[in-house]
Amino acid sequence: MLVDSQTENPLGRAIVERAELLAAHSDQPDALTVTYLTPAHRAAAAQIAAWMREAGLQVQVDAVGNVVGRYASADPEAKTLITGSHFDTVRNGGRFDGRLGILLPIVVVDDLRRRGERLPYHLEIVAFAEEEGVRFKSSFLASSALVGAFDMALLDRIDADGVTMRAAMRAAGLPGDEAAIAALARDPARLAAYIEVHIEQGPVLLDRGLPLGVVTSIAGSVRMSATVTGVASHAGTTPMPMRRDAAAAAAEMILAIERRCSQAPTLVGTVGMVGVPNGAANVVPGRCEFSIDIRAGDDATRDAAVDDVVRELNAIARRRGVALDLAQTMRVPCAPCSPRLMDLLEQCIARAGAAPLRLPSGAGHDAMILQRVTEVCMLFVRCGDGGISHNPRETMTVEDAELAARVFLDFVRTFRP
Repeated sequence: MLVDSQTENPLGRAIVERAELLAAHSDQPDALTVTYLTPAHRAAAAQIAAWMREAGLQVQVDAVGNVVGRYASADPEAKTLITGSHFDTVRNGGRFDGRLGILLPIVVVDDLRRRGERLPYHLEIVAFAEEEGVRFKSSFLASSALVGAFDMALLDRIDADGVTMRAAMRAAGLPGDEAAIAALARDPARLAAYIEVHIEQGPVLLDRGLPLGVVTSIAGSVRMSATVTGVASHAGTTPMPMRRDAAAAAAEMILAIERRCSQAPTLVGTVGMVGVPNGAANVVPGRCEFSIDIRAGDDATRDAAVDDVVRELNAIARRRGVALDLAQTMRVPCAPCSPRLMDLLEQCIARAGAAPLRLPSGAGHDAMILQRVTEVCMLFVRCGDGGISHNPRETMTVEDAELAARVFLDFVRTFRP
């Protein structure tokens, strides 16, 4: 709840109020949905750029739509500390997922500017244009460009309306050009580090009664799409023993995924999408499609689970007389955070009067992409309402936002490349 005094928690208040204002831009009138390069996405980018300029940042929009604000050091040869997160959302998402990591640094830089304080390195806030993968079904588009890993084949991928990514870019005023995107790759020798502030998206901090956490590692993910093909037949005339029911086979496969991914700490397996194309109430399903997402805190645990799941799903398909097609759609390795940066974050939290807690992140973040070219760390901020995220109920307090901003301010003041 917002406090009455305008002078109490000024940084936290500014962060929460701006999150509310930014949520006014949406692809849907009755839910917060902002997908890559839609009119709402472009309006959100323009608002973020305006706030960056007000805070004294030099602003540009790059070739993939990232909004980049630079708080330059007095030393032009200094290295660059990057911070930021994404401003696109899942469908019917929350106000703080990703956006906290953009708005909080902007507010902190504005505070530095008002004090006339510069840092001994360049600080860049990157509002990543795409992380969730909703529109073009490929995550981390924006951060992958900064590490030279953008998949140029995606430029010809189409969305649900048949619009290619290249066409969407050009309609948004971006070049939609391979050379321009390739030129975004940062020189690792010029980077000092990357720090991301993010709402936890889980209940751990809330359950412990702690406002802030230091992330130890970001779980790697393997995603697959599964297509089960059986035989469509009449629901009333096909005896049960003679059916080759694709949906029933898929149901057994989904339970097998749940069973295997319940066997190790940090290991999780999720089937988030299931569908029977052209299904009907009186037809035995001839085809069923579903997604698979398997994550763990270390690559070995995750990969062992993936191997077991693939083996078990194929065994179920053979036994039920159906065909199974598995296609890997994403493989992202686990990203450990920098020990020295974790230590520094812990010290900043302690100086702020809070108890630091180290915990892994089960969710993917842009930090795991930046970790390919520089050392990274993450500051988690407590979720309210049971820790729910990717949901309109996602929330956090002004007080926690204020504390996180003060910790971030301490971090940028004490950090040295």
